[in-house]
Amino acid sequence: MSDIAWHHQPIDWARPRKAIAQETSHMEKNDPAIIVESPCQACGACCACSSDWPRFTTEDDAVLDLIPQEFVNERGSGMRCDGDRCAALSGRIGVATSCLIYAVRPEVCRTCMPGDPECNLARRRHGLPPLA
Repeated sequence: MSDIAWHHQPIDWARPRKAIAQETSHMEKNDPAIIVESPCQACGACCACSSDWPRFTTEDDAVLDLIPQEFVNERGSGMRCDGDRCAALSGRIGVATSCLIYAVRPEVCRTCMPGDPECNLARRRHGLPPLA
């Protein structure tokens, strides 16, 4: 398995978190070797626009328990951020990005769509052109 093959393999989040951490430990936040397959993977701006976002909204405890604790903020109200950047975001904004917890990402992340008003606002904050 290559260093980037993880991106195409679903992660079994039912496995112990230690095993998942070991499997993904080689991934660095600014890894340029991320395969770009969608506008989101060439952007990531919405994941780096506020230290208050993404917040948990409609998720129940069983769903939230699937998110590794190192990515949850101290209040348990949303994702942990490093500055304005979600801790689960890997890669370079506007170049190549991915979500380290994509399979279990919060609902608010699932509803953000390429080219919607929130997307284009985040893109503008990072000096990227809007998507149509």
